[in-house]
Amino acid sequence: MRQQWESEDLIEVWTLLEDDMAKLRNKSGANRLGFGLMLKFFEVEARFPEAAAEVPASAVSYVAQQVKVPAEEWAAYDWTGRAIKRHRVEIRDAYGFRICSEEDQVQLAQWLASELCPVELSRERLAEAVVARCRNDRMEPPAPGQVGRLVGSAVSTFEDGFCRSTTERLSAATRSRLDDLVAEDDSEDCEGKSSVGGGQTFFTELKEDPAGLGLESLLGEITKLQRVRKLEMPPELFSDVSEKQVAAWRARASKEYPSDLRAMKTPVRYALLSTLCHVR
Repeated sequence: MRQQWESEDLIEVWTLLEDDMAKLRNKSGANRLGFGLMLKFFEVEARFPEAAAEVPASAVSYVAQQVKVPAEEWAAYDWTGRAIKRHRVEIRDAYGFRICSEEDQVQLAQWLASELCPVELSRERLAEAVVARCRNDRMEPPAPGQVGRLVGSAVSTFEDGFCRSTTERLSAATRSRLDDLVAEDDSEDCEGKSSVGGGQTFFTELKEDPAGLGLESLLGEITKLQRVRKLEMPPELFSDVSEKQVAAWRARASKEYPSDLRAMKTPVRYALLSTLCHVR
């Protein structure tokens, strides 16, 4: 939550209405102020603050004036006691929200993996999507750390499925040709260049961008394209994922050495090599 509020916004967002004040009648002192702040915070964020410092100081002063409790009492609000647990239950009920259960989190991770991960690379935006989905479904979202783990699980699920489906779409002959690109060669050094004659492997050439404009460069790229086409990768290989995902995997492949790729799990190796060749 933002910490700086203009007076007009403070009044519009943090004013306790008649129904809000009714919920405070049986509360006093720190609990009265704490409940009022938690109530309005939840109204804005659809979640509870993680700590007292997350609530803007200006909001604390403004709400304290309304509930007629000194603002200093906010520091005395017990964040681990029974009162705050009751307050959270009351506030969820007031807004028609429920806790996001473990089963809900599993479903959220599945939703991310199938719907958003194929088109979105940013984990921050994936986390924002989780919070937005929870709010839309009237669930209190998990804590930020849990959301991060949920996103990580979804990304791993998507990547496992992406590698598996890519591999399944490749013929045995194409997989064999991709393996040949990074086949072990005792004459290679760590740069992927042959130590005999100073030439380059085709894998190294694939990772390099075209040279400057010119006939020689053009003919070189045509030759490279012809060699890629001989791999016979299916045209629909990446029809169900975004170009951003393909480009990201291609970028990952460009940073790997042949020995690194040979050491990877087979589906991951084929996914990386396929995106590299597909983009080329």
